[in-house]
Amino acid sequence: MIKLILKRGRDESVRRFHPWVFSGAIAQVQGSPVEGDLVAVHDSEGNYLACGHYQIGSIAVRILSFSADPLSPSFWTDSLRRALDVREASLLPREGTDCFRLVHGEGDGLPGLIIDWYDGVCVMQAHSVGMFRAKARICEALKEVFGDALKAVYDKSSGTAPFKAGLDLVDGYLYKAPGFEGSSAVVRENGNSFLVNWEEGQKTGFFLDQRDNRALVGSLAKGRRMLNLFCYTGGFSVYALAGGAERVHSVDSSARAIELVNKNIALGGFEGGHESFCTDAMEFLASVKEDDYDLMIVDPPAFAKHRGALSNALRAYRRLNAAAISKVAPGGLVFTFSCSQVVDSTTFTETVFSAAASTGRSVRILARLTQGADHPVNIYHPEGSYLKGLLLYVE
Repeated sequence: MIKLILKRGRDESVRRFHPWVFSGAIAQVQGSPVEGDLVAVHDSEGNYLACGHYQIGSIAVRILSFSADPLSPSFWTDSLRRALDVREASLLPREGTDCFRLVHGEGDGLPGLIIDWYDGVCVMQAHSVGMFRAKARICEALKEVFGDALKAVYDKSSGTAPFKAGLDLVDGYLYKAPGFEGSSAVVRENGNSFLVNWEEGQKTGFFLDQRDNRALVGSLAKGRRMLNLFCYTGGFSVYALAGGAERVHSVDSSARAIELVNKNIALGGFEGGHESFCTDAMEFLASVKEDDYDLMIVDPPAFAKHRGALSNALRAYRRLNAAAISKVAPGGLVFTFSCSQVVDSTTFTETVFSAAASTGRSVRILARLTQGADHPVNIYHPEGSYLKGLLLYVE
């Protein structure tokens, strides 16, 4: 492997098992690595520290192994088996769930790789050139781990892999079992049914990270009137109706998302208590009267995907949460979320605090929310805790 020598004193984060090496920490590159190559990281004295995928940008290396041995031939299979063992050991409901995140990047020791499981179909997203170039080996490892239970492996990296790297970013199947047909399937989550289209849907087809929060909504929804803003395919709506909500309104600006919402509502037989609206969430919220809803879901897309957008994002979160808090009925609940990685939990809470204060209403935090346990956070990589949320009680 090509060697990267770190500057003196810049090896501390690697010794603390942080999985990224930043370009500013590198003193010397012994060779000419191509983006995606496996490289060895050494300290200023020449001692080996780790190996990982080389990439161009501020993050120069995504570390795959801190072991003194190079990656073994069974590296991918062993890594995927460990990830599956973690899920099967304690993280997943035993009954009524056949979809989950199998690999969560740094949280599973595989930086740059996401794999979601939908009842036998693995949907893969590479966020780095190294993972994209390894996709054939990852597919073979999935076949070894799951055997006949694996129906297909679909690569959906066109929107996630670095587009400047000259890769052939065309989504498609890496594997199909004999007789497999289709681009979608009905999956089960905590006994609720959802139609997932991994070819055309956002991300890998479904937002699996909200599973536990959806279940909490369902447990609190009985008799309530719920507004689900930025509803996407209606996960929170289905759980609320299954939990006995009096009525649920789902709002999203995407016509395709609303179409999937309606299909998911029909799967559960909940049409009578539900209505969907294809419109801008803020515009819809402006037309709402106080007392219309006593349960609100505020789950917008990432307002800030990089630090340069942080200030504008925080203003958007403040406006959105102030509008929701001001309109929810007295005694109502507001579930509010941010999936922007650059917005940390403290900053998000402070922003919601500011929004609440601007309304003049009494607001309590009942719970702090995060991503599901199948989206684990590497303790040495706190940046992996990207989803943060609050359950608010508004008097």
